Amino acid sequence: MDAVPEIPAEELVAAAEEGRDWSLLDVRAPFRLERGRIDLFPEAFFKNIKGSELLAAEDARTLGLDSGRPLVVVCGLGNDSRRIAAHLNEQGFEAVSLAGGMAAWMNTVVRREIAPPPELDRFFQLDRIGKGALGYVLVSGGEALAVDVPRHHQAYLAAVKDAGAHLVGVADTHAHADYISGGPALARAADVPYHLHAADAVSPYDGRAATIDSSPLAGGQILNVGRAKVEVVHTPGHTEGSVSFRIGDGAVLTGDFIFVASVGRPDLGGQPDRGSRAKEWTQVLFRSLERGKREWPGCLEILPAHYGGPTERREDGVVGGNFANLCLRNEPLSLGSADEFVTWVRARAGSFPEQYRRIKTINLGLETVDEVEAEELEVGRNECALG
Repeated sequence: MDAVPEIPAEELVAAAEEGRDWSLLDVRAPFRLERGRIDLFPEAFFKNIKGSELLAAEDARTLGLDSGRPLVVVCGLGNDSRRIAAHLNEQGFEAVSLAGGMAAWMNTVVRREIAPPPELDRFFQLDRIGKGALGYVLVSGGEALAVDVPRHHQAYLAAVKDAGAHLVGVADTHAHADYISGGPALARAADVPYHLHAADAVSPYDGRAATIDSSPLAGGQILNVGRAKVEVVHTPGHTEGSVSFRIGDGAVLTGDFIFVASVGRPDLGGQPDRGSRAKEWTQVLFRSLERGKREWPGCLEILPAHYGGPTERREDGVVGGNFANLCLRNEPLSLGSADEFVTWVRARAGSFPEQYRRIKTINLGLETVDEVEAEELEVGRNECALG
């Protein structure tokens, strides 16, 4: 068993991006795929076969596996996959086990460097592949700001260290509902401010005030990072306190306000069962979009907090897009009236993920959760975009 080769999640990402001819074999029960699976490789080279069936088969080829392609075997924690990979290798397959399984996959962060605007010295996008979630580290004059940090924040600290900087602040673009924020914990550990808009420091479900320590953000405020002046733009709609962070005319971190291919759902932050509230937030979101189209130059690079798939990546792997181009190809940005926009949103809003209520409550410090529960709550890709 010890001789079974394993592949770390970061290497699996690199292999997919290099176009290696691998197949992926997920040995979990089929119902677990509903909450999340690895979709890096073409669908034709993805198989879901229960581990018990594989271990019972004298020849796995009878189950539709191709022994001519290397196999990456995936389970929940990386234990069953090692045993099954060993079993397959005894049958002549070339199989490796994904180290740590889906638990490791969901927490894997890939760092990509972005060409910085003049105000910055280094600029990093941190891509949590399994979640489709993105965060950022901005570095200027030896100082760094971390934005939209997940609960495992080691990759963010590594980016700051590798840039030869020290952290001066941590910020969230909004109170997240799809993953547990690591912002407050990182800010406490580094003894720096944690920034969150005041309107998001309250539960939208019952009005309770957040118990986390935060430095309240407001539209028009400037966060100083070295020589960079990062402007806080209040862009409500996805949540009441949603903000974007604009770095001159070079880039803007839009959180769940504007994505490359869509916009953020206006029903995740409030009471999804109250139709009038959802409609109200949809109209607020439309006004925020209209303001952005009026005031933001087309040269701005839109850098969101989420993405839906690989088509939203640029050639360099970074998820983002030129604002002028997005206004042409991102459908909701082209809608000219509030009524059109409300109709468009209603046709695309999906069901409300029940775990999102609890995650947001945790992010406000109103409930605690252990690591096992946190892993379970965060399983699966984000459902924050419309469409």
